[in-house]
Amino acid sequence: MNAWSVEPPEGFRTSGVTPTGARLVLIRHGEAVCNVRGVVGGPLGCQGLTELGRAQASALADRLVRTREFGDVAALYTSVLPRAIETATILARGLPGEVVAQADCDLCELHPGDADGLTWQAMLDQFGGPDWDVDPDQRFAPGGESWTGFFARCVAAFERIAAQHVGQRVVLVVHGGVIEQMMKLVGRTGPAERLQLRTEHCSITEVEFDGDQRRLLSYNDRAPLDVA
Repeated sequence: MNAWSVEPPEGFRTSGVTPTGARLVLIRHGEAVCNVRGVVGGPLGCQGLTELGRAQASALADRLVRTREFGDVAALYTSVLPRAIETATILARGLPGEVVAQADCDLCELHPGDADGLTWQAMLDQFGGPDWDVDPDQRFAPGGESWTGFFARCVAAFERIAAQHVGQRVVLVVHGGVIEQMMKLVGRTGPAERLQLRTEHCSITEVEFDGDQRRLLSYNDRAPLDVA
């Protein structure tokens, strides 16, 4: 055996072993109409993807077709919001043909309640907006979620899906806020933390759920896109 190929003892090792647990691949949707129009994008405010958002999803689908890197995916989940569903529809050609998207409201962006469909300025004028740095338990708007409630809902969804897919890789087409909650779970930072990440549209984040361990395998991995 080549001595240079021998791994250091486990206590010194910085690289992990080959993943064998449930692998949750979180893909943020492409650029959405609500993103560019400054609208709170819940079920009422979400109008799907922009032309650029569709190009972003198509570029990622092209990559997946070429590399077959997700040829082992066992299931596909999306939030119930149009921008996630549309993204998943475009990406499907890069996934195994037998995989059918399953919409799950627990994978939605933070529930906005009565602010849904308002412009951000109208939301501030009408409800004032939460200050989660001061009170992370404050609701976004009447009928909406708090920052800590959002974390609890997302973590419960991750754990449920991972338990259903032990030893498998699954794709979840979700939202920037949902991916932030996953990163908090991996980093064990707590429900009130605000990471203020810049998770890009149609980027890939992959996390392994292995017993009590949560291992980050990738974050913000994007396909190249030759559009303005």
